[in-house]
Amino acid sequence: MPQQHPFKRVRHTNIFVWCVAVVCTVLTILVIIGGIAVFIGYLIERPRVPFISITYTRLDVFNYDGAGILTAKLTIRMKWENDNARAHASFYNAGFLLSLHGLEIAQLVADSFEIPKNSSVEFDYSVESSPIPLDPEQMRQVDSSIKQDLVVFELKGKARTRWRVGIVGSVKFRLRLNCELRFILSNRNSTGSRCSSKTK
Repeated sequence: MPQQHPFKRVRHTNIFVWCVAVVCTVLTILVIIGGIAVFIGYLIERPRVPFISITYTRLDVFNYDGAGILTAKLTIRMKWENDNARAHASFYNAGFLLSLHGLEIAQLVADSFEIPKNSSVEFDYSVESSPIPLDPEQMRQVDSSIKQDLVVFELKGKARTRWRVGIVGSVKFRLRLNCELRFILSNRNSTGSRCSSKTK
């Protein structure tokens, strides 16, 4: 009977498997180091998201006749603010819709622009509608507003912002506005309501 060898044959790991393992290990270490660097940069820089706010509104014209024709004119002041002490910010793709009881009054847009660090800029919009014929339901809603001596416009929209903060890198964010602009019809004054895209 032939004698069996007391040792079993050892299988060696393929060199390709070793290479893959080394590459994965290196990538994992790099990701961890990158994450730590970004976290430290965030703590040092403490970046803040730029924001938009409505700082002033005025109802210049609100005419509604018995035939159901409405005309309106508003002044809206919009403030764009960059609270970052070490980074410029840019705003782009900005568009907002002003409406009354679901009826589109006007669109507010802004071209792309930049704001220096720790600074802000204000734009005044003079928004005037063409004569708008109302359907019976819209006429009922406007009649109700007149009886209450209060009219409420809606301003909704969004913009994009981009800024670069130290080693954190370039950061993009979407800003949203969802405002109610309230006016007392008897004197056309705003009730003082303000709104902002800033997260509360």
